Amino acid sequence: MKVSVIGATGYAGIELLRILYNHPEAEVMYLTSESNTGRKISDVYEHLYKIYDQQLISMDKIDEIADDSDFLFICLPHGHAMQVGRQLENKAARIIDLGADYRFNNTEVYEKWYKVKHTHKTTNRVYGLSELHREMIKSAKIIGNPGCYTTASILALAPLVKYGLVEISSIIIDAKSGVSGAGRTASPANHFPELYDSFKAYSVATHRHTPEIEQELSWLGQKKVILNFTPHLVPMDRGILSTCYANILPSVTETMINDAFYSFYDKEFFIRLRGINSYPTTKNVRGSNFCDIGWHVDQRTGRIVVLSAIDNLVKGAAGQAVQNFNIACGFNEKTGLMMAPVYP
Repeated sequence: MKVSVIGATGYAGIELLRILYNHPEAEVMYLTSESNTGRKISDVYEHLYKIYDQQLISMDKIDEIADDSDFLFICLPHGHAMQVGRQLENKAARIIDLGADYRFNNTEVYEKWYKVKHTHKTTNRVYGLSELHREMIKSAKIIGNPGCYTTASILALAPLVKYGLVEISSIIIDAKSGVSGAGRTASPANHFPELYDSFKAYSVATHRHTPEIEQELSWLGQKKVILNFTPHLVPMDRGILSTCYANILPSVTETMINDAFYSFYDKEFFIRLRGINSYPTTKNVRGSNFCDIGWHVDQRTGRIVVLSAIDNLVKGAAGQAVQNFNIACGFNEKTGLMMAPVYP
């Protein structure tokens, strides 16, 4: 399959190239960058020397790129992918958008939270969390890759909501991310002297991944879910740990909870259930497409605490995109993704 990466010089784009290099069925055709047009990508990222030496081109050539590609991976900030999708509507090339433009079933929700008018509302798209929407991904023209916090949080809570084991109005998500989740563009928030030896919450009650999590949990539980989500920034470069809380419904037992997790994820290779009373860590998923999940039943308070760890640049971005690519193309989902975690 011929693939091209639009916005190749961001962190998600570079991680995607790392994975695609080991993919036996993917031939990387074009790489774009508006800020580095004309330069070789190995000049921007020197670790790619003699691995990827393609010249970066501009999106001005998007029609030519699409004509010579089976898939486009779009690694751009929100607001840009919908422009590409609209322009290529009559092209055969399929799109996997690693941004937010195609994640929402209701584009009014997108407009409310992202403060951007959606210009490609009617299109064949699907929310690209493969563990939930595998069958729809197979034929979708456009796949909206999930956000990083959302991937960790939805996967942690999905079995509990699907099987009706918790009070959906009681869900609280406390998540922590490495600074690469903020992207490559420098800002005071991810400046080393500001970040080092510190730990802070941000976007309390306003983070844009909140409605994305609510959308998918509402679909799973067939009831409207409204929850609290608080993200935190920690002084590490990558990884997400999501700690999720919910009240257990009366008569629900520890055995029922265990059975729900193992039943829901029975055939999911990239979900590693560490089991009850376990403590997933970001280090053990670093560089991999795995999501490690553990849970604790607090009999004293009647709550369950679910811990979910992912690499935000892999399972939370590029790895999930390649997993979706494999599903869409009919390849084994593990293709190109069988890398051990980078340890330590």
